[in-house]
Amino acid sequence: MMRILAIAAALAGLATGSIAQEEAGWEEYMIACAVCHGESGKGDGPMAGVLKIATPSLTTLSTEKGGGSFPFEWTVWMIDGRNIIRAHGAEKMPVWGTRYMASAETMEASSEVPEARELMVRGRILSLVYYLQSIQE
Repeated sequence: MMRILAIAAALAGLATGSIAQEEAGWEEYMIACAVCHGESGKGDGPMAGVLKIATPSLTTLSTEKGGGSFPFEWTVWMIDGRNIIRAHGAEKMPVWGTRYMASAETMEASSEVPEARELMVRGRILSLVYYLQSIQE
């Protein structure tokens, strides 16, 4: 129970817009997204040219998906992917919620409390979404 509270407190800290949250989001982006979407988020990553689909810019989500405001909830569900949201028509982008869950399962501390794994997954996704919100044009 104490581990869950500690993780929840850490996630609450991430949600406040702190420097740690910005760094965590940037790191998640560089690990999970930059290879396709590019370091700038404009869809020009090194793998973009070999994909079957056009890699979209992530810097224009506010205008293209949110009608002028950042589509926070849509972005969370798109990245998580465990609820089967199609990203690109018939093609899907990687389901990061499942990948993050698998990596959390290998961590010794989280294996004792299943809820802690889900909190870690949500924290990583939220830090990434806050980072994407920060790079909107």
